[in-house]
Amino acid sequence: MNIIQIKNLEDPALQPYRTMRRPVEHEKRGIFVAEGEKVVRRLVGSDLVIVSALMTDEWLEQYQPLLKDREGIPVYVAAKTLLESIVGFELHQGIMAVGKIPKPPSVGDVLKAAPQPYFFAAVDGLTNSENLGVLVRNCAAFGIQALLVGETSSSPYLRRAVRNSMGAVFSLPVVPCTNLSAQLGDLKSAHDMRVIAAHPSGDDRLAQTDLKGNVCFVFGSEGSGLSKNVLETCTDRISIPMQRGVDSLNVASASAAFLFEAVRQRG
Repeated sequence: MNIIQIKNLEDPALQPYRTMRRPVEHEKRGIFVAEGEKVVRRLVGSDLVIVSALMTDEWLEQYQPLLKDREGIPVYVAAKTLLESIVGFELHQGIMAVGKIPKPPSVGDVLKAAPQPYFFAAVDGLTNSENLGVLVRNCAAFGIQALLVGETSSSPYLRRAVRNSMGAVFSLPVVPCTNLSAQLGDLKSAHDMRVIAAHPSGDDRLAQTDLKGNVCFVFGSEGSGLSKNVLETCTDRISIPMQRGVDSLNVASASAAFLFEAVRQRG
């Protein structure tokens, strides 16, 4: 661990923190920002590469034992007010880190490693990074073996997605797809996977559907739902019973209901 006391704001190594509001730039560089103590702690405890950390003296005292095995990581230390002037907004906890987005596994890699019955999830057109982060956390909590991220969805490694996942994204296999519909079709035909659309006007109800076999749930955006191609690929359209006047749930809430019911049935 290389401890560096910050004396000015111009150090080029601080550039990822100064550009936190430009997430596309970070994604192109293959990096992400972990924000907050719990998220940084989970990053440190993961196998992911840490580029650097930025924290106050108070956090340094706690993190020195945790980072002792991470040789060569630059840890930038400064007063909280100085850190806030670097990142451009108020830091609630005074600790952040930059990590490298891991090389994604292929669907084949996940299928080889995962026991059956398979338990997958996919997102289509989900661009709200905060909702995506909560959905990732739900997937990790209920034992999803892989999350397929469609070509029209945001990356789960955007800063707000990482923060709302509470670092769960560090332990969840994430598979980016260039053609989600084709990938789901392959799972259906080659791996006997039921591809289930979470759909508010679905003909079948969640609790009455058998979810004990190979399953991949597909979640879309709250506004436009699933794309036509993806929806046509799905084998089932399942809804959550709701009172009149409420036509849908937030995708993060809906995913929790679907995943819980599947886990309940699977024992």
